[in-house]
Amino acid sequence: MGSSVDLSSILSAMGSSSSGIDVASAVAQEISAESQPMQIWKQQQSNLSNQTSDIKAIEGAITTLQDALSALKNPVGALATMATSSSNSTVTTASAAAGTVAGNHTVVVSNLASTDTWYSTAVASGTTALAAGSFNIQVGTASPITVTTGNGVNTLNDVVNYINGQKAGVTASVVNDANGARLALVATNSGAAGNFTVSNGSGLTFTQPTTGQDASLTIDGIPIDSASNTVSGAVSGLTFNLTGTGQSTVSVAADASSASSAINAFVSAYNQVIADVNSEYQVSNNQQGPLAGDPALARLQSLLLGVGSYSAGNTAAGTLGQLGISMNNDGTLTVDSSALSNALQSNSAAVQNFFQGASSNGFAATLDTQLNSLVDSVSGAFTIDLQSIKSENTNLQNEIDDFQAYLDTRTTYLTNEYNQADIALQELPNELDQLNAMLGNNNKNS
Repeated sequence: MGSSVDLSSILSAMGSSSSGIDVASAVAQEISAESQPMQIWKQQQSNLSNQTSDIKAIEGAITTLQDALSALKNPVGALATMATSSSNSTVTTASAAAGTVAGNHTVVVSNLASTDTWYSTAVASGTTALAAGSFNIQVGTASPITVTTGNGVNTLNDVVNYINGQKAGVTASVVNDANGARLALVATNSGAAGNFTVSNGSGLTFTQPTTGQDASLTIDGIPIDSASNTVSGAVSGLTFNLTGTGQSTVSVAADASSASSAINAFVSAYNQVIADVNSEYQVSNNQQGPLAGDPALARLQSLLLGVGSYSAGNTAAGTLGQLGISMNNDGTLTVDSSALSNALQSNSAAVQNFFQGASSNGFAATLDTQLNSLVDSVSGAFTIDLQSIKSENTNLQNEIDDFQAYLDTRTTYLTNEYNQADIALQELPNELDQLNAMLGNNNKNS
């Protein structure tokens, strides 16, 4: 890697022998000339850095697209979501699990479920000392619990803590009214099965304002008793929330809004990926993007542009076009909201089949698998790209480090050589004087 000394630096310094050589400038010029390979390697590293950034950005966009596809291929996800409505919400409302069979159900509620409650006579406050005594609480046929006052359980607050600590199917609290503080007891469970009895004890007597009873209703004419006003299991996947007595019709249908949102999320995520791909091929300052020549990018572009030709067969919703989703000239997708709504309303099952297929092999799973071949953490094409770039960058850095070490040595050597030349130049006038004297010349210019 050696180089001849730049004599022009020396010659330019000889115009005045008193000035000497500008050693730092001369060495800098030499090193600059010799460092050209390192500048090329650093530019190559910059290009690799740009490629890495763009690949990671595209991978991030693909991940978002795969998340959107996961929502579409989930058999109990957005496409299977069911919506409910009630003709009389003062009688009942309802909620449906994904995949619940669509239809109408007539609900007649005769009475709501209630919860057994008791309360005591009033004392001054929750911290008032109670007279010594005891009372029993019995839930159903379970063994009664005995509450003894005046022996560590001295106030209503103490009684509350003791009862709640027993976890016997009764919840206790202190309720204050105009007469003072009362002990309120409420069955943990509603319905007749949660009923309990309280024996009056010394100092406290109890009243039962509400007796627990089961809800009584019919669903599609079938009589049902329920300990709770939340009735589930009577119709598979459907939960009825009883709010009053009377009759109501509960309707179950596909949730077109949820499905539409999931499909639009897919289109939005897809458009971001194709936009990132397109930007790599756009020409700016006579150059394309850092990944324009990457085979993985071309592969991604090809599979994205192929979604428009995907077909689930001869069905009512066998292509994206039949769902109201069209492809533009730049590869982006556009959703016709009206057409998509019609497809979801008229044949939601066909839409679900398009995305999910009969055996999880529909559009969503197919595209997701294709994308995974690019971003798989082990064998994905972009993953391999990044590994290759990392290896190439490491090799370049090693070259740069080695070359920098050479330049450091070269700098030391040149500095020493130029310093010696500078000393020789500084001594040259004296040597000329001596030579003239020896020749008998009195004129220094002779």
